[in-house]
Amino acid sequence: MPSFTRFAALAGLLTSSASFVAAVAASGSGTTTRYWDCCKPSCAWSQPGLTSTVKTCDINDQPLANGVTAQSGCQEGGTSFMCSDQSPWAISDNLAYGFAAVSASDPKCCQCYRLTFTSEGPIKGKTMIVQATNTGHDVSGTQFDLAMPGGGFGYFDGCSREWNATSDVWGAQYGGSNTNQCHRYPAPLQKGCSFRWDWMKGQSNPKYISLFSPTFPTNLQMS
Repeated sequence: MPSFTRFAALAGLLTSSASFVAAVAASGSGTTTRYWDCCKPSCAWSQPGLTSTVKTCDINDQPLANGVTAQSGCQEGGTSFMCSDQSPWAISDNLAYGFAAVSASDPKCCQCYRLTFTSEGPIKGKTMIVQATNTGHDVSGTQFDLAMPGGGFGYFDGCSREWNATSDVWGAQYGGSNTNQCHRYPAPLQKGCSFRWDWMKGQSNPKYISLFSPTFPTNLQMS
């Protein structure tokens, strides 16, 4: 079972010790969606306010040394893809960690958010802490597009190149498969894919209330 300390370790790995953008705590509400396009995340590009960027991987899911400058694998000739470690994971029945795309109009790269789900059903009251690692022009200001293998490619598709993805397994462009096909996914993506069916109990696009920039435990170590 993943330890509570994994997020601290992966935050350093995935963002190359990126500085978490500071913000005054504020609440909000909205809805979540899901995606997994395999493309280089928007927050992997150099931009003002970030001391370091989200880490990317090559087509073999190995970290790229030149990830900041490498072209996205979703463009012709590109070599930079989303790393499988950007999958979500559960700490307990009521707490999970993960990553998300936020609105491109107000990106806040590497900002953390605590989402408490409010939709009726088995997910109500559960909490998920996410880091903004990507942006989307089709993502609204009150929407979190949760990074989740099998969540649908969305607007772009790098998975067909990186993982030889096919629609019979990966499902629809938006939302992905309506049934649990995770056992048919590449091994590095299976646990992240199963998160939707295990921790989220298959609940689709739940609503949330959020707290921006939750206090993050900095003294945790891998167990």
